[in-house]
Amino acid sequence: MTDLRQLRHFVAVAEHGHFARAAAAINLSQPALSRSIQALEANLGCNLFDRGARNITLTAHGQLVLEHARRLLAGSRALHNAVSQLGNLQAGELRLGAGPYPAARLIPIALGELARRYPKVRVQLLIEDWASLRRRLLNENIELFVADCRELRDDPLLSVEPLRVRPMLFFCRPGHPLLALAEPSAADIAAYSLAATQLPEDGARRLQETLGREPLPDIQCDNFMVLKELVRQSDVISFAPEDVLTSALVGGELATLPPREVLPRKGSAYGLVSRAGHSLSPAAQALRALIFAGDVVAQ
Repeated sequence: MTDLRQLRHFVAVAEHGHFARAAAAINLSQPALSRSIQALEANLGCNLFDRGARNITLTAHGQLVLEHARRLLAGSRALHNAVSQLGNLQAGELRLGAGPYPAARLIPIALGELARRYPKVRVQLLIEDWASLRRRLLNENIELFVADCRELRDDPLLSVEPLRVRPMLFFCRPGHPLLALAEPSAADIAAYSLAATQLPEDGARRLQETLGREPLPDIQCDNFMVLKELVRQSDVISFAPEDVLTSALVGGELATLPPREVLPRKGSAYGLVSRAGHSLSPAAQALRALIFAGDVVAQ
């Protein structure tokens, strides 16, 4: 019978592509790791790896087993977390994701309060685009995420809870040539490189229609801190929700570009996303409540 230990060993080898590196990563001798993989192959009745002189690759059976192994291990981890968290969240682990904009303000506020209330809960936060976070959620690598949910609202596999809409602003560095214009037009703005995070399909289309050129953005980056520094150090422009820009605007690091009406969308479309039909762990429930509480306070 296949056990979780063998599956962990198999995933380690698959991810490292090398027995010696995998053995070192999981603190196991290479002969012991090889025996574990051989036992797993014998139990399943198939070869999981094509073994070359210098590296190894997954067989078709190996690819299938890897997909299921990751889900089984994630399920085992979720069960362990749920049991360990039962009773005042004195232990356990929470894995969540966030898009670049929620990760810049909303999520840090909620996580800070979670850490204050439940200091023994370990948290792993992944900051990625909404499409990548969806894949991680369905593969059970994370339990929930907050990101742009425009492309996710009709997905039957997901539970999407919309959050408050935040006004979007174009921003640039202080002293940018566009600031000398009383009311920069779409054509004026389109003359400069535009940096942004990954956009939903409809958002990218409307932005291209508004500025009259494509493809956009010219520079795609899903790290808001990098985007902000890029804009601060150059004539590149970008746009973001008003709440994540507030401190930089007040401190004079950045400036906004009027008029707001040039923007191709009314505002942000954050949503809290989890798997449909799956209950959240106690830690995830606590964080969800804090996110919604922070979302109301920020109005």
